[in-house]
Amino acid sequence: MDKNITGRFIAELRKQKGFTQKELAEKLMVTEKAISLWETGVSHS
Repeated sequence: MDKNITGRFIAELRKQKGFTQKELAEKLMVTEKAISLWETGVSHS
């Protein structure tokens, strides 16, 4: 699976739901940095 496509998908869904990266991070119990890395395709962990 392409990391950039996955990252764009995550960002698009987050924005559709009206969440900031911080809000999504809190809901998923991860750091805001993790969300940023996922959305930019740098990391999936």
